[in-house]
Amino acid sequence: MPLQTAEILRRTFVADVEHHVTLGSTNDLAKQYAADRRQPLPLLIVADEQTAGRGRAANRWWTGRGSLAFSLLLSATALGIPRSRSPLVALAAALAVVETAAPRLAGRTVGLHWPNDVYVEGRKLAGVLVELLADGHCVVGIGVNTNHSLDDAPPELQSSAATLSDLTGTHHDHTDFLIDVLARLDGLLHQIVNHPADIGRHADRMCLQRGQALTVAIAGRNVDGQCIGIGDDGCLLLDTTGGLRRIVSGVVRRGSQRETT
Repeated sequence: MPLQTAEILRRTFVADVEHHVTLGSTNDLAKQYAADRRQPLPLLIVADEQTAGRGRAANRWWTGRGSLAFSLLLSATALGIPRSRSPLVALAAALAVVETAAPRLAGRTVGLHWPNDVYVEGRKLAGVLVELLADGHCVVGIGVNTNHSLDDAPPELQSSAATLSDLTGTHHDHTDFLIDVLARLDGLLHQIVNHPADIGRHADRMCLQRGQALTVAIAGRNVDGQCIGIGDDGCLLLDTTGGLRRIVSGVVRRGSQRETT
């Protein structure tokens, strides 16, 4: 079913919607619009296929045909979200996807991998990329594996990714999925302003890494330890040989390695 942009506008908090069959990157286009003061916000940009989707660090995000890729351009300043709470925006976006996907995956364990990935039974279902701009705009990019099959994925992803259609044998309507995600995200963004610790606690409950040995790359060095959860401020809590580390930003790698400089 084609994306129902009018329905999204009617039932969500977004002010404008753009739908593209093919696009390089929804985040990149959203950043271009950020410079246009006439652009109504929030702006939702949706692509059926991305040719240059991006993840955290230098990672690429595979967007197979039939998957869902979208970016939301917001004014963090207008919403009252200070830069210091930016880690909570990524967690809020991931939580919105978890809450949307879980009812569609009844009986399966859906949760978070810090800082912003959504996993189902050990496989990645969705990723989030939040970019804060100097002028106070915020781009929330989300990629969800929905209606495509891992049979079409690059070989290196076939054992680590998951799609809704493969798991359920069902086609999932993108309009309904987007409306659900946006409704949940709207409430979570208001929580960041009014009750920020609730986001961290919610993410902690959804954390699937608790008890795992993790290696986190931080500013050119690797830190390893055991995950003990997510803090109220959205940081990763890592039990290391040197004591508790509260990690605000980093790239998580599986397995445990000695800390290196």
